[in-house]
Amino acid sequence: MKIVATQPFGDQKPGTSGLRKKVKVFQQPNYLENFVQSIFNTISPCEGKTLVLGGDGRFYNREAIQVIIKMAVANGIGKLLVGQSGILSTPAVSCLIRKYGADGGIVLSASHNPGGPDEDFGIKFNASNGAPAPEGLTEAIAVGSREITTYKIADLGDIDLDQLGSLPVGDTQVEIVDSVADYAELMASLFDFEAIRALFKGDSFKVCFDAMHAVTGGYAVEILERQLGANVGTVINGVPQPDFGGGHPDPNLIHARELVERMQKGSGMSFGAASDGDGDRNMVLGEGFYINPCDSLAVIAANAHLVPAFATGLTGVARSMPTSRALDRVATALGIDCYETPTGWKYFGNLLDDGRIQLCGEESFGTGANHVREKDGLWAVLCWLNILAVKQMTPEQILRQHWQKFGRDYFSRHDYEAVDTELANKMFSTLKLDLPQLIGCSFQGLQITAADDFSYTDPVDNSHTEKQGVRILFDNGARIVMRLSGTGTQGATLRVYFDCYEDDPERLDQNPQEALHALILAADEIAGIGKFTGRAAPDVIT
Repeated sequence: MKIVATQPFGDQKPGTSGLRKKVKVFQQPNYLENFVQSIFNTISPCEGKTLVLGGDGRFYNREAIQVIIKMAVANGIGKLLVGQSGILSTPAVSCLIRKYGADGGIVLSASHNPGGPDEDFGIKFNASNGAPAPEGLTEAIAVGSREITTYKIADLGDIDLDQLGSLPVGDTQVEIVDSVADYAELMASLFDFEAIRALFKGDSFKVCFDAMHAVTGGYAVEILERQLGANVGTVINGVPQPDFGGGHPDPNLIHARELVERMQKGSGMSFGAASDGDGDRNMVLGEGFYINPCDSLAVIAANAHLVPAFATGLTGVARSMPTSRALDRVATALGIDCYETPTGWKYFGNLLDDGRIQLCGEESFGTGANHVREKDGLWAVLCWLNILAVKQMTPEQILRQHWQKFGRDYFSRHDYEAVDTELANKMFSTLKLDLPQLIGCSFQGLQITAADDFSYTDPVDNSHTEKQGVRILFDNGARIVMRLSGTGTQGATLRVYFDCYEDDPERLDQNPQEALHALILAADEIAGIGKFTGRAAPDVIT
């Protein structure tokens, strides 16, 4: 063991999903080591603890894993469960933590951000319940990173990450585990695989799953093609690559362009799906038909009783605050609680652990349940396949039936990426000062009835979280939400969310951008988006 002198970096405060920076930042001498040692110092004593370790395969993944193994050995970690080839999807990390009773896990990923030597890298710690570390723990890690003076590392050669098996290294047992097997076993226990297999028999039901050259490729090939019998080639872009094949591993209509083209009207395709860099997000499509992630969450909730894992029914659900209120309407009809939380999966963890909810989701293409403590892209896809197998309807038919029963919550998110941070912060500080004066004012014919900066008190542990996004509510029930995202690595990302409810059966088939047009114009008038960002239009619309 070596004890290496170091100096703190001033920028190692984790965001909503860990610490994310450009690869070159992590490649600085001692940068990765400082943050990892801060994790070990925070969870100390480390002796005898079991940790799970893996990542999404992006550039610098393998090198970082070797560093973390050496540091874990030096810090006395008792056992490391490492994904083969350094690969583990984020939900698979949560699965392993929970199945083997590990004390936590280190996930190497920047989720849906691009990968490559000039792109993004990330690291986060998951707690013993498999969920992202709660705020108290991440804050302690951040404080430790600002005070660190030394780190510990073992002087040993690299471990063979490709060979399955267990290897004693000092007092640490390093076990290279199959990245897919435990997760696939869990999925088989949750869904009616026989019904889904029957769906795939013959040539009438055609599916395309785009793994986007990211971590989910191996999982999707094993489960969809080998275990469920989908045709070979159902999974496209299935080999993980350090730069995600030069693409942007974000499953939306812009970046999953190949899938969208394959699913066009007249293609004969029955169902399409994509997952992101680390496997925790999903987009689902019908033939020529986009399914908004808010609607997807609501449909799964309304049909949960058709899935074996939820055969006894749901007792509660939750959504992030910016997510449309489609889920709330299902919860009301079912007579169950629906919780509204800040953005970030860690806020669902307490609700899941306390048994208050079994299903949860966010508008940012994240859906999950109580089987793990992370959002889970492939799980959501299997939910849809199970529902399709039972109902024997197309995805479009299912969603239209849902709208007829519950009404439609028109929803859209506009992202302004890499905005000058100073200007973005100035826009928000000005907007927040104006909130009290906005009530009663009208914009584009819509009168504001309430405006606030969302705060949340956890009903389980009474922890309080503030400044989670500006909410502006109108007299017709419509809503605008604005947030600065914490998942980017360059500048600020301004996210603006729009939603309004429609229950007139004759008005359920509008283009969302047209249905929300007045709200979109109102948002610019209220906040001065164009003035502060210098942008005439958002970079991404979902």
